[in-house]
Amino acid sequence: MTRAAIKGTAYCLNYASELGCYYGNTPYTERVEHGESEFIQKLPPKIQSYEAAASYPPNLAYIGAMSVEELEASAQPWYTHLKDLSRFGKYGEIMPEDEFIGLMDLCDVFDLIWLEKTFAAEVREKLEKHPLLKKEQLDRLEAGHDLSEINAETEKDGALPLYYGGKVVGCCRKGHHSDENLAAHILLENLASKAGGVLVLLHLLKNTGMDALEVRYVIECSEEAVGDMNQRGGGNIAKAIAEIAGCKNASGCDVRGFCAAPVDAMTIAAGLVASGAQANVAVVSGGAIPKLFMNARDHVRKDLPALENCLGNFAAMITPPDGVTPEMRLDALGVHTVGAGASPQAVTTALVYEPLQKAGLTFTDIDKYAPELHIPEITLPAGAGNVPEANFKMIAALAVMKQQLEKQAMPEFIKKHGLPGFAHTQGHIPSGVPYLGHAVDAIKEGKMTRAMIIGKGSLFLGRLTNLADGLSFMVEAAAPAAKASEGGITKDEVKHVLLDVLAEFAEKLKA
Repeated sequence: MTRAAIKGTAYCLNYASELGCYYGNTPYTERVEHGESEFIQKLPPKIQSYEAAASYPPNLAYIGAMSVEELEASAQPWYTHLKDLSRFGKYGEIMPEDEFIGLMDLCDVFDLIWLEKTFAAEVREKLEKHPLLKKEQLDRLEAGHDLSEINAETEKDGALPLYYGGKVVGCCRKGHHSDENLAAHILLENLASKAGGVLVLLHLLKNTGMDALEVRYVIECSEEAVGDMNQRGGGNIAKAIAEIAGCKNASGCDVRGFCAAPVDAMTIAAGLVASGAQANVAVVSGGAIPKLFMNARDHVRKDLPALENCLGNFAAMITPPDGVTPEMRLDALGVHTVGAGASPQAVTTALVYEPLQKAGLTFTDIDKYAPELHIPEITLPAGAGNVPEANFKMIAALAVMKQQLEKQAMPEFIKKHGLPGFAHTQGHIPSGVPYLGHAVDAIKEGKMTRAMIIGKGSLFLGRLTNLADGLSFMVEAAAPAAKASEGGITKDEVKHVLLDVLAEFAEKLKA
C-alpha cells in the first residue's frame, strides 16, 4: 500500500504573553545580559492582549474559525483590522494564559509546577468548564501553595516564578540539584510543550470522533528534547502526552528535525499505517516557549505590536484508507538528500519538482502549495521578508525554468496556487502543516483535488552540519478501490471468480 488516510487534524494556540515576556529566548537573554534594559521596559505595552490575539485574523485561520480565503480577503494590516473574538474554531482553540498555566499543572507528574492557592482555585473553576477535560484529568490539579512557599522556592532553590496579571501566581521547580538538563527553565519549556500537545490531541480526538483508547501510536514532533545529563534527548514526550490524554493502548516516540519535523513525522506515521505495522497513529506537536517574542526587539524598535505571543500546537490522525477520506501519497515524496544542495533552487527542485515527476504531474496540477507559512506581519519588520511569498516565487520560477509556465503567468500562478502566511514563528509549526486541515476539508468538499505540504529545516542550527533539510508529500482525494493483483482485478472480481470456480467444481462432483 502506498497511501494512508488523514482522518482529521487539530490546531491550538496557547496565549502566553507573560511566559514569553520572561522566558522567551530574546527577552530572557536580554535580562541576563543587560538587566531591565530599554527593550525590556518597552516590550510589555507592545504586547497584543488575549482579546486581540483571539480576534487576530491569522490566529483565527489557524484554529479554523475563518477560512484561508477569508483571511486573504481581509483588510491589512491584520493587527488593526481585527475580527470578532473567537476562542474556539473548527480545529481547536486559543487558550487564555491563566488556563494554560493550570493545564501545565494538570500535566505535571513530578510536582514541578506549584500554583498559589487562590490562583489554583480560580483556574480550576475555569478548567472545569472546558468541554474536553474529564474528571480524571481535572483531579490532577493541585490545591495550591502559600505564596511564601513559592517565593522561598524561587529565591533559594532555583525555581522560576510564573506570572499572570503582573503578579507571581506560581513557580516551576527544578528537577535536580546540579543537572542543567533538569533545570527549571528547561523543564518549564518541556512542560509547556507537553501541555500544548495534550490539549491539541484532545481536540484531535473530538474532531475525528475517536475514543482515546483507539489510538495505537503517537509521534511527537516539537522542537523540545527531554532527558537528563546521561541522555539529553532521550524522550519520550509522545508517551507523556498520550498518558494524560487517556490513550492507554498507545505507544509512541519523538521525531526531531527542526522545522521539518512535522512533515517527517507525518511521513513516518503514514508509513507505519500503510505497512500495517500500526493503525490510528496520532502525530502531535506542542509549542516552544523560546520562540515567543523572538523578533520582538525589531517590533519594539519600529513601534509595532509584538505579535509572537502564542505557543502553536498541531495534531493529525493517520488511519488506513477507507475509500472516502483524503490520503497521503507515499509513492511520490519530495526528499532533500545529502547531495541535493542548499540553494533555494536545489531545495525547491528536490521538494517540489522531483515528486511531481514521480507522480506524472505538472506544477499546475497542485491546487495549493503549503511551504513555510509564517505570518508576514511578524517576519517583515524583522528583516526576514514575506516568507510564504518568497517560496511561491521560487516555485513559480522553477516552473518557468522547466518550461511548464510562461514567465508572464507567474503572478497569476502565485495568486492561484499560493497561500497567505498564518502561522506563528514557532519553528516546527509554519512548515506546511498549518494548511493541512484546510486542505483535507477542501478535498472532502470537492473544492480541491490535491495539495502539497512542504517541510524545510535548518540543520546548521545544531552546529553539526551545514546541510539544509526537507521533505514534502501530496494530499489527494481518496484513491479508487485497491487492486488485488497487478493484473488489475478488484477484490470483488476475485470473489466472483472464486464463486464461479466453486460452482463449476460442485457441478463436476454431482456428475
